[in-house]
Amino acid sequence: MDVNHSQIKSLASLIGDPVRAIMLWNLLDGKAFTATELAISADVSAQSASMHLNKLVQANLLTVESQGRHRYYRFSKPEVAYVMEAMANLLPSDNTNSKVKTGTLSGSGIKYCRTCYDHLAGKTGVAVTEQLLKMKIIFINGKQYDITTKGIRWFDELGISVAELKNERRAFARQCLDWSERRHHLAGSLGAALLDKMLTSGWVRKMKDSRAMLVTAKGQKELYELLQLSL
Repeated sequence: MDVNHSQIKSLASLIGDPVRAIMLWNLLDGKAFTATELAISADVSAQSASMHLNKLVQANLLTVESQGRHRYYRFSKPEVAYVMEAMANLLPSDNTNSKVKTGTLSGSGIKYCRTCYDHLAGKTGVAVTEQLLKMKIIFINGKQYDITTKGIRWFDELGISVAELKNERRAFARQCLDWSERRHHLAGSLGAALLDKMLTSGWVRKMKDSRAMLVTAKGQKELYELLQLSL
């Protein structure tokens, strides 16, 4: 594929700016944020935040929706979130918390279980993905995941229609490199549907003002029964 160097330079400049980078990182939470909230997160004035956000909207990295007196910003497409998560993999590796107890994933915090835009990440997200692979529910197909016949039935029993997900315009089941684990977790519409199921069923619960999530006792029980996964 031919690369337009000026477009690459422009995009790198947009994302690389410290203020805009912090705003984009905070939007990985998956929620829409107001300009005021993003200004506070980046420690800049409302006027400065508005200028930065306008540039991101014009570049189609963000979309904005007005509701009452407020304007809410979110990623324009999942690929923007994937780029931000992938950039974190360039950070120096921290091995101090890399080891887990035998037979368990005991731990807490953002490295243990978190949202990555609209899907599950951290030790828990990687562990769920690896169990889906081990049980032949999904399989690696190039740089993507795909689903087996057994997997279609497995997700159907959870109330997740694979056929409907495959008809969506976004990627179905992609590999997303986890910045804290340095291994892949499940993203795409399938990963988003699985996280939504886990949230609505009370298997995981979002922590206030954080992307970190708590795996509930119900979630531990269900994931063990479904995937033989001990959390």
